[in-house]
Amino acid sequence: MDSYRTSLVSIITPTYNSANYILETYRSIANQSHECWEWLITDDCSTDNTISILEDLVMRDKRITVLKNPTNSGAAVSRNLSIANASGVFVAFIDSDDIWMPDKLERQIDFMGAEIDFSFTAYEIIDNVGGSIGKIVDKQRVRFFTYEDMLCKAATLGCSTVMLRRSQFANLKMPLVRTGQDYALWLKILKSGKNAYLLPEALTHYRITPNSISRNKLKKAKRQWEIYRKLEGLSFVKSFRCFLFYAVRAVIR
Repeated sequence: MDSYRTSLVSIITPTYNSANYILETYRSIANQSHECWEWLITDDCSTDNTISILEDLVMRDKRITVLKNPTNSGAAVSRNLSIANASGVFVAFIDSDDIWMPDKLERQIDFMGAEIDFSFTAYEIIDNVGGSIGKIVDKQRVRFFTYEDMLCKAATLGCSTVMLRRSQFANLKMPLVRTGQDYALWLKILKSGKNAYLLPEALTHYRITPNSISRNKLKKAKRQWEIYRKLEGLSFVKSFRCFLFYAVRAVIR
């Protein structure tokens, strides 16, 4: 296990008009107890000063690589460009407004050891100014989740909590959908026979902003149904059954 503590982690981030939060996200990465990382950021044609902030960071920290989409293309394209340039033993994801606890990478690498290829952690929800709303997600004591579990959203599996062992996956490209591309990738991986292992510690702060899709329950429900029917090719009956589980769990959460 000790050898993994020196392993390079490729951190994947898409940005679009992230100037208000990106520095805080960077600080949470820079303060990691696991210092062997590269941060691959793809900007999706921001119109604020996100790029100037990132260019200043690159001058100060050579572990950062900034990539740019030629046209505004969405988070899936942005993440895929970063993933294509990753060289780490592990791939981790963090969105441009989220925050990691200082031992997040170290704890997760130790948890995965040599046996686990796909892991995620619990996370705490914060508001747009960084205050806790008193809610922790994915803290249940379940060791792992299967493809069938995740069809029914038995866990939320927050993107900014996920870590993958890169060598074990031939294709980590996210499906080209405007929203829910991370969930679609997790399903693709799990469908191949892998399981997603949960570290039930809140090692990430997940920010809910006023314009976040997480606030729009109708859009989320429509996205969920489209993933069942169009991406996963489920029958109407199975889609409906999975959607009922998803809806009930969404209310409980």
